Amino acid sequence: MHDTDSERPNILWYCTDQQRFDTIAALGNAHITTPTLNAFAGSGMAFTHTYCQSPICTPSRSSFLTGMYPSALAVNGNGYSYFPSHYQERLLPHRLAHSGYDCGLVGKLHLASPARGQEPRVEDGYRYFQYSHDHKGPNELGHDYAEWLRAEGLDAQALLGERQVNDAASYRQGASLKSFGGFYEPTLDNDNVPPHIHQSHWCTDKAIEFISKNRHVGQPWFLSVNPFDPHPPFDAPYEYYRRYSPSDMPGAHFEPSDLAHQERIAAAGVDFQSQAKHPDELDVAHLQASYYAMIEQLDYEFGRLLKYLDDAGLRDNTLIIFTSDHGESLGDHGLLLKGCRFMEGLVRVPLIVAWPAQFSGGRVSDSLVELLDLAPTICEAANLEVPYYNQGRSLMPILKGAASSHRTSVRTEFYAGINYPDATHATMYRNERYKLVTYHGKNLSELYDLQNDPWEHRDLSREPAYAQLLAELTVASFDASVFANPPMPPRTNPF
Repeated sequence: MHDTDSERPNILWYCTDQQRFDTIAALGNAHITTPTLNAFAGSGMAFTHTYCQSPICTPSRSSFLTGMYPSALAVNGNGYSYFPSHYQERLLPHRLAHSGYDCGLVGKLHLASPARGQEPRVEDGYRYFQYSHDHKGPNELGHDYAEWLRAEGLDAQALLGERQVNDAASYRQGASLKSFGGFYEPTLDNDNVPPHIHQSHWCTDKAIEFISKNRHVGQPWFLSVNPFDPHPPFDAPYEYYRRYSPSDMPGAHFEPSDLAHQERIAAAGVDFQSQAKHPDELDVAHLQASYYAMIEQLDYEFGRLLKYLDDAGLRDNTLIIFTSDHGESLGDHGLLLKGCRFMEGLVRVPLIVAWPAQFSGGRVSDSLVELLDLAPTICEAANLEVPYYNQGRSLMPILKGAASSHRTSVRTEFYAGINYPDATHATMYRNERYKLVTYHGKNLSELYDLQNDPWEHRDLSREPAYAQLLAELTVASFDASVFANPPMPPRTNPF
């Protein structure tokens, strides 16, 4: 056992799926109810400008679990058969397990394709493993949530149905396929999956089960909790959906000129899971109500987990991270779901970090952050050496008040991220004011002044007055991509 186990914190990493950054009431959204996250932000530090390293699940999750860019890992997209075993020792739970932590996972993992059932695993370090990629496919191999439903005497098939998308042809239908990106309106008499048997509820129950298990005296634990919500389809339970009126929703960030702009990008063949339409045609009001309802349910379930930590006397010395793997378009610019775009709602995610024993709460940081910064943060908290291959920067200085800012720029990649025909390659580079998107091999870029145009309705890339800035940011983005290559081992010899 590690000789400092008694001093090392427990670590709870709660990661939702496809949750935008602007979905927490205390951080500015007056249309959503999130009492747990509001209070949690008061106990920790909220980062308002956190960016994922890919707007797609597998590359994002592989990146933040290793502290490496997706391209450095060569894990660039969804749908691939396996995570590279030669990088299994770089997975954070693997390192933590080998340093004395008891590691558990509840929910989805998504380091490899789950299309045929439980994804193949490498030596990822998780001793406790309760797998459920989503709340579909009740007869899939290794679907622990469906088995739990059956053990409760429930008909998993009737509850979950057969809505899984397993083949490329169906997957490429994207938002046009109801079971993938559509809306299921619940009623009192015809609900979706009710809260008390929902996958999000199951995640909390299994998380509490792991935390309460016997382990070595003083042994710290690391727990990844990964519910599927608020990933589409938009199918909130009635109990939460009834609390939101579609007519009261704020609506999408949209201007009529967005449609022509999106058509220009689509004409270049750029991959995305939906075609741009007016938000009214997409019925964004109902989708947004369901999406917010799903998040309120997650807020409640996260609260159940925090209450358990409080009641067990574990809260003070537990490093707790709440975040998401990427965002959701939700009608912005006329788009739904995700793919090769880099608008704020898709690449910017919530991030709140708390550790009461080590730093004060109630603080908000607008500094730029990347999700791969979490791996070195956890290493530092766990008294582990930050490995040479890490490409993130620990948040501990800003969390502990020793620094007031973190990064001056961030980058996000899309390298054939989804199983779509174009296999589009694109990169995003963002500094404190401007965002540059480059669609490689297409002579196509986007440039936004986020100070004056925070929701990206005016592309400046073709305006002569911004030609010099475009050139400068293109060089900066190219440099950032070059320096994102896999770091080499320490150089110990002259040749």
